[in-house]
Amino acid sequence: MLFDLAGNLVARSQVQIEPYFSAQPGFAEQHCDYFWQALCRACQQLWSTHGSLRCRIAAAALTTQRASVVCLDENRQPLRPAVIWLDQRRTRHYPRLPWYLSMPVAMIGQQAILNQFQSKAECNWLAADEPEIWQRTRHFVLLSGYLTMRLTDRLCDARASQVGYLPFDFRRGDWAGSHDIKWRALRVRREQLPPLLDAGEEIGAITAAAAAATGIPPGTRFFAAGADKACEVLGSGALSPDTGSLSYGTTATFNTCNHRYVSPQSFVPPYQAAVPGLYNSEIIVQRGYWMVNWFKREFAHAEVQQAAQQGVPPEALFETLLESSPPGAMGLVLQPFWNPGVRFPGPEAKGAIIGFGDVHTRAHLYRAIIEGIAYALRQGQEQLARRNRVAVTRLRVSGGGSQSDQVMQITADIFGLPAERPHTTETSGLGAAINAAVGAGFYTDHAEAAAAMSRVGQVFHPHPARQALYDRLYREVYAGLYSRLAPLYRRIRHITGYPASF
Repeated sequence: MLFDLAGNLVARSQVQIEPYFSAQPGFAEQHCDYFWQALCRACQQLWSTHGSLRCRIAAAALTTQRASVVCLDENRQPLRPAVIWLDQRRTRHYPRLPWYLSMPVAMIGQQAILNQFQSKAECNWLAADEPEIWQRTRHFVLLSGYLTMRLTDRLCDARASQVGYLPFDFRRGDWAGSHDIKWRALRVRREQLPPLLDAGEEIGAITAAAAAATGIPPGTRFFAAGADKACEVLGSGALSPDTGSLSYGTTATFNTCNHRYVSPQSFVPPYQAAVPGLYNSEIIVQRGYWMVNWFKREFAHAEVQQAAQQGVPPEALFETLLESSPPGAMGLVLQPFWNPGVRFPGPEAKGAIIGFGDVHTRAHLYRAIIEGIAYALRQGQEQLARRNRVAVTRLRVSGGGSQSDQVMQITADIFGLPAERPHTTETSGLGAAINAAVGAGFYTDHAEAAAAMSRVGQVFHPHPARQALYDRLYREVYAGLYSRLAPLYRRIRHITGYPASF
């Protein structure tokens, strides 16, 4: 993507990729060079239609998906495919903490959470299941660090990209101190981790080799930014806790940005923002707009075929499904926890749909999915407002789902707040561009750059009657759903062993 200093998306090129492959159920991996080659193709494709713009490029920055890890040897070559954030592998062979560390954890009721953290950590199961690979791993980096290395020949990463099962101190924005319990809980060593830079800090320049592969002019100054969600919050202009940044992506999230270190839940840290000195408190619905793909795969073959004939995305035809189903989906209420998170709402959570009757069709089910994701994010918004002690009065909505007018209106009605669509749907790329603009000196700081480069586009206001209906459904049905079903979820987990408990 190419942005100008007013935040306008001047040019864009996209290459579709396979996000991961699975050698076994639950595995999610992708070859590191596959990502690099796709990046190169996207850049070269951009120049094929906008080659005259190359000479005007003043700076570059990178944003990527989060929590996807790469093992590199002493020559900085990948030892295995990258482990993608959707990978579900676990291990029981993680480090056992001494009693003087494990006892305080147990006393505050966090032993199960710590065990889950240790079992999910890629460094722990790699050390247990692939010991030869782990022994040869000289550098353990995120995908963002790997691609930064390919672009600049410098192995480092942005602080705001560090999200995952890593020994990172989110308050300080640096690797954990030597006495931090994370070093005892994880197999990774300090010397395996890369140097970290502030958002907007200069990393280096595009090398001659990277320029030949991508077409980006050699010597172009390259700046640190942050992971996709961090850049999305910045690109949407949501830099204060009274403005919520809602993302309808594969993983749906609700973020507030704050100068204060505010944990979104007990013992869950806020992440480093793509602005130095700020934090993003985040609530995650793991299977957010993934559920739209699930619906498309399982229930929408007719729309998929029709869309292929018309040359449009299948999701464009789903608008008709929303239009043909009334607010509240004729009493169908969905809880969207097809894949539970560590803390929200809980590790035993499962998805649920209640209220079925003989009147319900695929249209009602699709509307219930959209409404269920919004209900879950509203629950997160209320939780963050309590912890921030600041009411959320505005919503900035990004991600693929924000391109739907119907979804935007449903969001406004469920939250009871104006839903503001930023002037560009590419807010994550814009956030990276803002960091490049600040780093290159075009703006004095991130606040000035965000004010100049990010702005509100179309606004969707709540409809009073629909808002009242949704408010009752949320408060009288959805809000109590998890607490009532949680004992049954735990019983199902005990009987079937799914999801696994460590």
